[in-house]
Amino acid sequence: MRRLELQWFCAVGLSGRIHEQLENTVRSEARLHIRNAVLSDVPAICSLSERVYAEAGMKGYSSGAITGQINNFPDGQFVITADDNVIGYCATFITRGEIALKPHSWVEITGNGYAARHDPGGDWLYGMEVCVDPDYRGYHLGQRLYNQRKKLCEERKLKGIVFIGRLPTLARRIKRYGTAENYVREVQEKRQRDPVLSFQLRNRFEIIGVIPDYISNDQQSLGYGVHLVWRNPKVVEDAKAAKPKYSGGRLADSVRVGTVQYMLRRVHSFEEFIKFVEYFVDVVAAYNGDFVVFPELFTLQLLSIENREMPPAEAIAALTEYTPRFREAMRDMALRHNINIIGGSHPTKVPSGRVENISYIFLRDGSIYEQPKIHPAPNEVAWWNIEGGDSVAAIETDCGPIGVLVCYDAEFPELVRHLTDQGIQILFVPFCTDERQSYLRVRYCCHARAVENQIYVVMSGNVGNLPNVSNMDIQYAQSCVLTPCDFPFARDGIAADTTPNVETVAIADLRPDTLVTARNNGTVRNLRDRRHDLYGVVWRGK
Repeated sequence: MRRLELQWFCAVGLSGRIHEQLENTVRSEARLHIRNAVLSDVPAICSLSERVYAEAGMKGYSSGAITGQINNFPDGQFVITADDNVIGYCATFITRGEIALKPHSWVEITGNGYAARHDPGGDWLYGMEVCVDPDYRGYHLGQRLYNQRKKLCEERKLKGIVFIGRLPTLARRIKRYGTAENYVREVQEKRQRDPVLSFQLRNRFEIIGVIPDYISNDQQSLGYGVHLVWRNPKVVEDAKAAKPKYSGGRLADSVRVGTVQYMLRRVHSFEEFIKFVEYFVDVVAAYNGDFVVFPELFTLQLLSIENREMPPAEAIAALTEYTPRFREAMRDMALRHNINIIGGSHPTKVPSGRVENISYIFLRDGSIYEQPKIHPAPNEVAWWNIEGGDSVAAIETDCGPIGVLVCYDAEFPELVRHLTDQGIQILFVPFCTDERQSYLRVRYCCHARAVENQIYVVMSGNVGNLPNVSNMDIQYAQSCVLTPCDFPFARDGIAADTTPNVETVAIADLRPDTLVTARNNGTVRNLRDRRHDLYGVVWRGK
């Protein structure tokens, strides 16, 4: 855990010769450009934060955290670029005064760095991050980012900006001044200069207090932070006029999803298998669907082509050979039918030689994403020696960020919370269960994830059987679309359901703005009421 409202203008440097060349390049050729951060900037922002925080002995942001910041409040994240290189980053979110104006910790208010507590109905802009490439000092990049924040605050008619500033020289001076409060007072009265606080005071930020233990591992600041505000001069404090509400991003009014309860049957060729799949893609596309979802391991149907039961090792090796053709055919389908396809899951041999159970996501713009199953079920390990992946990431689509978890993974709350912190509002769960108890275990867990994260969950399962395919003897499924349980949603928290063990399709319209309303003004507000001061999810994977 780390991070204050930072001004890291001189954290790390190149050699003098390289730095001189860089400065000359900047002055003669590069153009500085400030714009909103987008998801393609995530790797560059992570790299920048790693360089900036190296001197302080703290880690930079993970890609998941930056993804969450952008997805949760796209309008509030800014980058400065020079010749398309990200050299500055600024992160903000909207919150309520009763939260931001009282003492708090960085982990608690930022949702562990994901901006997960962004509240579109709030009245203050919270500044959670400013970091600047140390090799570009002298160009007032920090000032430019602060000005951009003020502009955003004024445009949104918010009361002002709140943030916590660090005290990078406090550890060296604490003996002289005795307390952090005494040191801050000396800086405020201009009897002592501080490299960060003095800059902030010149920018007309007002000190409202000193917070201990804001970030416990900021050794230079001894964990202290200075509580600062900038009051929007264009907003009268006691104005009673209602300000417009913002949802934090541009999402479709509704998203139409179709879940396919797929019948496993013998096929005689890869082309016949694709023909069955395309039938359902065409059906959901004909209803103007945005997403069509297939079950976990539905490609095991391809093993029936041989019309004989193969040893498990031979079977899984044969199945992985279909991966290139499967990817190509499904991508083509998504393009031709103009629909996003959650391609169930397919055992795949990865470059390391391991076999992973991977869900392929084919977007209608032609892009392909992969989400490996993190927790292989015991029977997958026993029969096919499938191993778990190590990455869980939100996927940006034309309907907003989504998440995909394969079957057993939905039974682990931490994974879904990690995706929710990254900004997802819809979770797709392809599953494969053999009998009713197994199915209900997955379904109950999926509904719990919908309630605790206030998201939609779409389940898609197999029915039928494949007698000559090991571990696929029987199937039980009741595919469905689940919602949180509150007044804006269906009475039982079920937007769509299917008849068990019948090949069919269920279609539902999901409204992202209803989730936003529930998260901020619902009967219960699970996301908003989390105790970030007591617990959180720390992601160690990719």
